[in-house]
Amino acid sequence: MAKSSFKEALESGKFVITSEIGPPKGTNIEPMLHHIDLLKDIVDGINVTDHQSSVMRFPSIGGCLAIKERGGEPILQMTCRDRNRMALQADLLYAYTRGIRNVLCLTGDAVPVGDHPTAKGVFDLDSSQLLQTIRLLESGKDMGGNDLNGSPEFCAGAIVTPEANPIEPQLAKFEKKIEAGAEFIQTQAIYDLENFAKFMEYARQFNVKIMAGIVLLVSARMAKFMNNNVPGIFVPDHLIDELAAAPKGEALNTGIRIAGRMVKQLKEQNLCDGVHIMAIGKEEVVPDILAAAGIQK
Repeated sequence: MAKSSFKEALESGKFVITSEIGPPKGTNIEPMLHHIDLLKDIVDGINVTDHQSSVMRFPSIGGCLAIKERGGEPILQMTCRDRNRMALQADLLYAYTRGIRNVLCLTGDAVPVGDHPTAKGVFDLDSSQLLQTIRLLESGKDMGGNDLNGSPEFCAGAIVTPEANPIEPQLAKFEKKIEAGAEFIQTQAIYDLENFAKFMEYARQFNVKIMAGIVLLVSARMAKFMNNNVPGIFVPDHLIDELAAAPKGEALNTGIRIAGRMVKQLKEQNLCDGVHIMAIGKEEVVPDILAAAGIQK
């Protein structure tokens, strides 16, 4: 069976670039399709978020099928928050039969932070156990010990938060995910590249590809909000000051330049294996970020 083109990119030694799209809240998928068409030829893979921040949306698997239909390389995000082990396994089997070969395993955000706070979180498995489940399915067995009539094969990954404080629990989870079979690791947003370089010194002892997460900053206010409200994200003061000093109407362009500069530095200094660009609602500027980084595909 042919490898996924994303896996081929990871194994090639090139600087891998992925991005992501947020599916709509509703049935109007035209904006999502526009973003897919914009990104599919300039990145090595497109993640589709799975009820990000516990907000109900069009499903990740639906977005991945649309990416596949339009000639792109989908990366299925799968959270353990909403489904038990039977549903998770069934969705993996379905995804495989539809040509989806890449999975990012996530435990999932807590239910109360989203827009259905009275929903029941499942959390039958966590992300490490989901990775183990994928490897089990690949061996031809399900979690009940039953034989499969046909087994899948995935390029599977997970996430890590390099700027968590304290960092030790994250490092323990990181190692556990690699032991469970993670082939790639996407980081949560990083902004302190000196701190990230220290994390990479540790991470390089493991046989896993690391994709640095870059979240587009659109204003100084957004940067301050993330510092105050998003655990594991720290935007340094000098970047906040740079955004605050932007002329009226230029904050977004400043954020694009900051993101591009970071991507360029990560690539030139060979700090990691690639980047995952999260523009969160402004997917149309991802080409501008890559242009600012001096990367053309």
